[in-house]
Amino acid sequence: MDATIVSGGIVLSGASGMIGNALQQALAARRIPTLQLLRWAPTAERQLQWNPSADPPMENPAPLEGAAAAIHLSGASVAAHRWTDAYKRELAVSRLDSTRKLATVLASLRTPPKAFLVASAIGIYGDRGSELLTESSPPGSGFLADLCRQWEAAAEPAVQAGIRVVHMRFGVVLGPGHGALEQMLPPFRIGLGARLGNGHQWMSWVSLTDAIAAILFALEQSRLAGPVNVTAPNPVTNMEFTRALGRQLHRPAFLAVPGLAVRTLFGQMGDEALLAGARVQPEKLLAGGFQFSLPRIEEALRAALAD
Repeated sequence: MDATIVSGGIVLSGASGMIGNALQQALAARRIPTLQLLRWAPTAERQLQWNPSADPPMENPAPLEGAAAAIHLSGASVAAHRWTDAYKRELAVSRLDSTRKLATVLASLRTPPKAFLVASAIGIYGDRGSELLTESSPPGSGFLADLCRQWEAAAEPAVQAGIRVVHMRFGVVLGPGHGALEQMLPPFRIGLGARLGNGHQWMSWVSLTDAIAAILFALEQSRLAGPVNVTAPNPVTNMEFTRALGRQLHRPAFLAVPGLAVRTLFGQMGDEALLAGARVQPEKLLAGGFQFSLPRIEEALRAALAD
């Protein structure tokens, strides 16, 4: 790890989520100090309270001075609820306001960080069928695609200040903890695992291990900027994923949930997040020499289920 990163430390928001928690452990293992941004009163050292809904979002940003980088992982879960108008507003506020406010604070520092890594999602590509998508592919259409596009644009104050901004476009992250896999497991464990719709939609995924490694890689690669797809190089269809998970659990997985039922149960979220597909390649990571430790779905699921 770059000595400047170790000495300057990392500003981290969203440390309580699955990715944030694993990242914090990885940084601690490398003896890289972190300053956590919390929305509640600090309970330990190296924590700082902030409120992205307030103006200014923090009373005193001085503790951020001299940090080597900032990593912003906050945001309400896309798949946690139906997309009512109220929840759509919550999704937007939790991403756009927090990113814009933090980018603005970083840009105002006397000694701003050299890098600002911001969570984004492959939802920006929309439903693209079998089209092979890279970071140079244009955004798609729909609520989720528009949200991701605005989410990335919200970091513009940091870009204008000369900070290297990386938009980490995460696919479905597979790992232990409160993530996508945890939500899928209950029906699979009792033999009711099922593909969604016709199962032909592409699912671009990444192991939690490789997601964390990709973040650390992006911290060190000074030439890496703009959108970066954080997905394994071997996306699978929903049908292939369903069968692979069934095999790992030694359970049958031959059922299907009709597309109409998914739309009825989950509304627009089901249509855009469950039935839509994006066949994404991590072109920038691979071109930069990043090596995936779990590039295939079977080994990624095995590792996630073993923890």
